[in-house]
Amino acid sequence: MNKKQKQTLVRILVTAVLFAVLLVLEHTGVLAPLANWAVFLLYLLPYLLIGYDVLLKAGRNIVRGNVFDENFLMSLATLAAFALGLFGESEYPEALAVMLFYQVGELFQSCAVGRSRREISDLLSLAAETANLVTDSGVEIVDPEDVEIGAHILVKPGEKVPLDGIVLSGTAFLDTAALTGEAVPRRVDVGDAVVSGCVVNDAPLTIEVTRRYEDSTVARILEMVETATNKKAKLENFITRFAKVYTPVVTVAAVLLAVLLPLIFKTSWTDGIRRACNFLIVSCPCALVISVPLGFFGGIGAASRIGVLIKGSNFLEAAAKLKTLAMDKTGTLTVGTFTVQSIHPANGQTRDGLLQLAALGEGYSNHPIAEALRESYGKEIDLAPLGEPHEIAGQGVCVLLDGQPLLLGNEKLLRENGVAFEPCEEAGTVVYAAFDGAYQGAIVIGDRVKPGAKQALAALKQCGVTQTVMLTGDRASAAQAVGNAVGVDTVRAELLPGDKVAAVETLLQTKTPGTAVGYVGDGLNDAPVLMRADVGFAMGALGADAAIEAADIVLMDDDLEKLPRTVAIARKTMGIVKGNVVFALAVKLAILLLSAFGLTTMWMAVFGDVGVAVLCILNSMRMLGREKRK
Repeated sequence: MNKKQKQTLVRILVTAVLFAVLLVLEHTGVLAPLANWAVFLLYLLPYLLIGYDVLLKAGRNIVRGNVFDENFLMSLATLAAFALGLFGESEYPEALAVMLFYQVGELFQSCAVGRSRREISDLLSLAAETANLVTDSGVEIVDPEDVEIGAHILVKPGEKVPLDGIVLSGTAFLDTAALTGEAVPRRVDVGDAVVSGCVVNDAPLTIEVTRRYEDSTVARILEMVETATNKKAKLENFITRFAKVYTPVVTVAAVLLAVLLPLIFKTSWTDGIRRACNFLIVSCPCALVISVPLGFFGGIGAASRIGVLIKGSNFLEAAAKLKTLAMDKTGTLTVGTFTVQSIHPANGQTRDGLLQLAALGEGYSNHPIAEALRESYGKEIDLAPLGEPHEIAGQGVCVLLDGQPLLLGNEKLLRENGVAFEPCEEAGTVVYAAFDGAYQGAIVIGDRVKPGAKQALAALKQCGVTQTVMLTGDRASAAQAVGNAVGVDTVRAELLPGDKVAAVETLLQTKTPGTAVGYVGDGLNDAPVLMRADVGFAMGALGADAAIEAADIVLMDDDLEKLPRTVAIARKTMGIVKGNVVFALAVKLAILLLSAFGLTTMWMAVFGDVGVAVLCILNSMRMLGREKRK
């Protein structure tokens, strides 16, 4: 509890004791000889102790023009009940009880919301408060925001990595659990990239900083977490709009009830006011305006504990509606680590010569296929004879080698350049090579299906995803082989980046109303598609700027099984939130009708407000402990 919550708790306890004493005195007849005004003052003192802040808030809001809120409703109802007491109706205990239990409910709500926010904002502890800057005179402790790119920092065992960088010296295991939800430490050595937010376990590391603090992984994550609550779900926005209309309507209804009943049905004025008070108390919309966002907080918090960052409750709501999921192949369904499987030289070219041409042609590229070709060649590459490479989207690369065109890519690249070649039917990604207009041969690059991919897609089906579609630029045979291995419903291959967007557009146009289309990609080359889908999932986004920027939901590691877990969290969250709405409205409507007909008491009205709110909050808090890191 914070200081304010502790102070409220003390007021509640003191008021509860005074209330109990007054009830005992009243039921034993001790208060009977006292004048009515004396009894009024005895009850008024604990009432002001427990309710002064509610009365002040109601007064301030009235001055500001924001009249109709729960503070106004509680103040009006309890003051009216006290007024009835002055006319001999003995409503003092009920009026005090209403304010006391209202404050109990408010404290409960405050603690629940605070806990839920902590579940989300635990990620704020990712940021290191200091950095050990290595200087000529030794190690200086500085603010991470003051460290420049290229500076060297020392991270000791047990400390958080304050900034993104490259390991200069040392070997250690990094705990990435706070970022990825993965409990197994990751080993890093000299030359490996490390990201801020990880914890060094067993040995010191010297790191060269590659990004300023404001551009670091941890800073981007914290910014995303802090703005997550600003992006509200449609249901949240509906509840907000509903409360703005609902509260003044029930206030006017209560006034009419107090006035019209005596005038039309000849009831007493005190009976009309009593019914109006009950009406006002039960009409307070606390259960809705607190439990609905609390449910979404719980869902976002549950996801964060497994290393999944959701940028707002609107995206959680979209994930709950997911029926169609499109996905990339490389790096999403497959490991993304390519190796050369076979080499097929042609027209007198040798295996080594073909591999050398491929390594030269891909000398400037950082694509995984290019890295696989250079690694297979295994020799130092002289890039001096090369001209500026020209990347052709969805086809390959064209570069001048000693003034002659060298083509490396798929069948379409060679066909469009008029090169005759022999199609290779071997499974895998085929890179064809042509030099100076002559076909040189083909190299088959292989990737392997990611462990757990098939099980993850099966689990998605169990979560209610009815259609899975793989979108890839790879050739049809290689794509179909992966699709069959993991159980994808539909495979669309040989797509350009623009074709992927068009494919998702088609899925969006043909979807059933009320459902959502999602896309899963690595977040680097799939940014346009991630942004176009109803909900974009970025896979393996640890340290990837494009992933954090483009996606709506960020899976910080490569674990595909977190996809169905995220969808399950979203569906469970929406079930809880909708259940709260239906329950709260049903109970309130029933008690409102009973209040109008004089068939309820103020105690029942208290349950209709505070009791329903507490039950809805308890229901929402089920999400807080739902997911634990596995």
